[in-house]
Amino acid sequence: MHSPGDATAANHSNVPDGRREDVRLLRGEGRFVGDLNPPGMLHAVFVRSAHAHGRLRGVDMAAARALPGVVAVFAAADLPGLVMPPVNALLPITPLSGTPLPGTPLPGTPFAQGNVLAVGAPLALVVAHTLAAAQAAADLVWADIDELPAQPDHATDAAPVASVRYAQGTLPTTPPTASVRIAAPRLAPCPLEPRAALLHWQGVEQAGEKAGEHAGEAPRLQAWLSTQTPERARQMLAASLNMPPAQVHVVAPDVGGAFGGKAAIGPEELVLAHAARHLGAPLRWQATRMEDFASAPHGRASQAQGAIWLNADGDITAIDAQFHFSLGHWLTYSAVVPARNAARIVPGPYRVAAVQAQAHCTASHAAAVGIYRGAGRPEAAILLERLVDEAARQTGQCPLALRRRQLWPAAALPAALPGGDRLDAMDLPGLLDRAEALFGYAAWRARQQRQRAAGALLGIGIGLYVEPCGQGSESATLTALGGADVGRYLLATGATAQGQGRETAYARIAAPVLGCAEWQITVLHGDTATCPPGIGALASRSTAIGGSAVLLAARQLRAELDAGATVPHRVAVTFTATHEAWAAGCVMTAVQIDRATGELQVLDLAWVDDAGVAVHPTLLRGQLLGGLAQGIGAALMERIVYDDQGQLLTGSLMDYALPRAADVPPVRLASHHTPSAANPLGAKGVGEAGCIGVPAALLNAVDDALAPLGRRAPDFPLSAARLWQVLQDDPACSTNR
Repeated sequence: MHSPGDATAANHSNVPDGRREDVRLLRGEGRFVGDLNPPGMLHAVFVRSAHAHGRLRGVDMAAARALPGVVAVFAAADLPGLVMPPVNALLPITPLSGTPLPGTPLPGTPFAQGNVLAVGAPLALVVAHTLAAAQAAADLVWADIDELPAQPDHATDAAPVASVRYAQGTLPTTPPTASVRIAAPRLAPCPLEPRAALLHWQGVEQAGEKAGEHAGEAPRLQAWLSTQTPERARQMLAASLNMPPAQVHVVAPDVGGAFGGKAAIGPEELVLAHAARHLGAPLRWQATRMEDFASAPHGRASQAQGAIWLNADGDITAIDAQFHFSLGHWLTYSAVVPARNAARIVPGPYRVAAVQAQAHCTASHAAAVGIYRGAGRPEAAILLERLVDEAARQTGQCPLALRRRQLWPAAALPAALPGGDRLDAMDLPGLLDRAEALFGYAAWRARQQRQRAAGALLGIGIGLYVEPCGQGSESATLTALGGADVGRYLLATGATAQGQGRETAYARIAAPVLGCAEWQITVLHGDTATCPPGIGALASRSTAIGGSAVLLAARQLRAELDAGATVPHRVAVTFTATHEAWAAGCVMTAVQIDRATGELQVLDLAWVDDAGVAVHPTLLRGQLLGGLAQGIGAALMERIVYDDQGQLLTGSLMDYALPRAADVPPVRLASHHTPSAANPLGAKGVGEAGCIGVPAALLNAVDDALAPLGRRAPDFPLSAARLWQVLQDDPACSTNR
């Protein structure tokens, strides 16, 4: 079968500034989980709950088991002892033995037992010789459920799952200068490739084999997963199966996008692993798009409110930020990460004496919520930028001038934040100046004044942000090859790739140090058998931390070769970041709202980023533009909706709007990079930036456009329908006048 080594070994083509990955993928030579068809492979389909909450009386599987081609049907009683994977306890998670949801404690079990807790929750697994047979049999499984009331997201009486508070100084007792409330709906990550898994046991008796044929052979699990964290998946599967991690081999072949939605295994992979061991045959599951909408981890699902105080001189003296995140009915591994990130970022790029930031998480009868591109950073940036704009409006100040006075000066960084993090080296005033010039801020304000006089609803918005870019370590091994391959190198990394161009970037980091061409370096990733242990692609950390491991490995190998080491020769390096790299950026945009329809037009968008040392400018630009597209989607159109009974109303791409090419406006990009002080490469993250700065700028621009009417921007998404509804409150905008 295929492994990433097969995909990445043939990457010697010399493409000067392009991505070495592209040629193979454009030729249709990619190998995804769905392309793997080992002999004897069986197909798996999950039966899922049609109710958001109810008492599960039983699951009738008799008709499904009797269907020709069906091999087995499993429910909770058939795979006893399964529990959900552990949770990263970055925050104290207090109710694991309590009942934050009626009927069962979190984190629960992979199959519903006793109660169902969400639409889409797994009830049973059907395995058949063909996918068609498995799907037909799944339709015959009948669940007896007594429906119960569903607890929605952000219920005021919901028991807390986790909380965090950071504070510095004392908040004033006087009324704030301004306060705001913001809601960010659930979002679906929507990778090109939905979740998928193929699991195959070795050393386990298979159908047709003689009993005892594998006696004495330790069972081994081979798992091909569409994942961004192969090593984490390996550890989780091993723990669930009560076996040493060395007996689990995880491969992430080509992965068609992830965005945080594939950051860890879920109930499906656990059930599949146990079912595959029971059946002794390769077992493949590929989620459908609708299945992913209902059961894959969502993103955002947050509410925020804040207050800001200015003194008599117009300077910001205090900020209070409160965040509420919904986590759904089970906890993903990184469930509390968005809450922690949002709180620890406050007060963002601004130097403020008194700060309080709190975040708490609650459960609901809905799909799980995990990390999604940005993971708490957008919530913090949006709240802070709305507060600054509103404070400027309340005090009659220029919002640009207020920001400029309050920024950390470059000479004062790095510096400690209230949450204990260290804000990285960056030039925030210079970044803001560069964005002002690129956007033409003064010219846009003059144009706004002229067009407002003619009745146009034209608004200007700023989104200034800082973002933490991952903690911990990453590993790399680098080998100088011998024999016929003298002059070539094999680089294996614990980081992974889902389309970021990791092979291209890592070869570019190592080649100058080794004194070779980039095509002379073969990059391996995503295979726990051929690559060193690593955390994976999370939190925009892979260039800053993983790239630094590559750089140090190249330096060490070059030094040892220069000192007389013979080939083949191999070095192994693990780089642990003592501090976190923080990126920054500023988005400025101008928008216009059609008075008759509410349609929003983005007239201009300029963006200056600070991603530290840019390893590969082409890849950097691609990440910025990709993040921009998802930021546009989150701000203007994307929204997962459940009704009062917990039924999913946006379960397909017919109901859930994703941005198309025509929805993404032209953008002018520039960089104002300051090398990071947190790693030897000097790099910072860039992959999540568009989801952080773009929605903040658009929200401020819409609010600015509506200001002459005395109206406020609605909650996300800023769709034409929502804006039209806001305009109906103004007689001058009503189409019925």
